[in-house]
Order: sequence, then C-alpha cells, then structure tokens
Amino acid sequence: MLDSVLRPISVLVLHGPNLNLLGQREPGIYGSLTLAEIDRLLEEEGKKLQAKVICLQSNHEGALVDAIHEALRQHQGILINAGAYTHTSVALRDAIAAVNLPTVEVHLSNIYRREDFRHHSYIAPVAIGQISGFGVQSYLLGLQALVHHIRK
Repeated sequence: MLDSVLRPISVLVLHGPNLNLLGQREPGIYGSLTLAEIDRLLEEEGKKLQAKVICLQSNHEGALVDAIHEALRQHQGILINAGAYTHTSVALRDAIAAVNLPTVEVHLSNIYRREDFRHHSYIAPVAIGQISGFGVQSYLLGLQALVHHIRK
C-alpha cells in the first residue's frame, strides 16, 4: 500500500475555449478568479496530494486533442473543463477514449441548471466522473478524486 501512495503521479489539466477570459467573463456564472489563479490553486493542491499538475488552455479543439494524445506518454490522468466543446466535440470524446487515461470532467457552473444545450456532455460517457457547479472547488474536488482513483 505504501508504494502506491508514494508513486509519482502527473495530471494534465486541460481548459477549453474562453476559459482564458475567466475573471472578466460573466463573473456571476464563472466567478471572479482568473485562469492563472485557478492553475495556481490546482498546483498547490497537487503538491498536497503529491501529484504534479500541468495546466494547458486552448481555444482550439485540435490543440486540445493533441494534448490528450501526448498525455499518454507523460501523465497518469486528465482533468478537463472542455468549456463549450463539452457539448459539441466528438473529437475530444474520441481522443479521451483512445488514450484510455482516467479522466474527470469539471465545470465551474452547474451545466444542468443552464441552457438546454449545455445539458449534454460528449465527455461524460468516457470520463470516470463529472463535477460541476461548485466554482473553483469543482476543479479541486476533481483533482482530489482523480488522484485518489489513480492511486487505488
């Protein structure tokens, strides 16, 4: 058991389109923290969990797909907030399924209390879990759950 607790874990955190505008984009929905602040909190939480956290944001679907493919050789899990691509991207869904790394989907807002088109996730069926509606805590809870899953 001790070996599994201490083995190094690396998690790729992917942020999708428009998340680079956090802090100024609809703060009533997405909160007032910037993406840099969220990344810093994730890195701090990763240290507590003895996990390396690497964060990447892109507004481009192909860049996110490439990062998922590259994760296979570098990371043991993926934490993803695909933003609007959650509801539209079969390519992201297929990339996650192809690499078969444990993946947790997160969202700052509760996507099921928003517009109808946001209620469907292409990612959820290939993720080990989904957390939404808790602001930045969604990311932190997702990271904790992912690291726990990888270690067990």
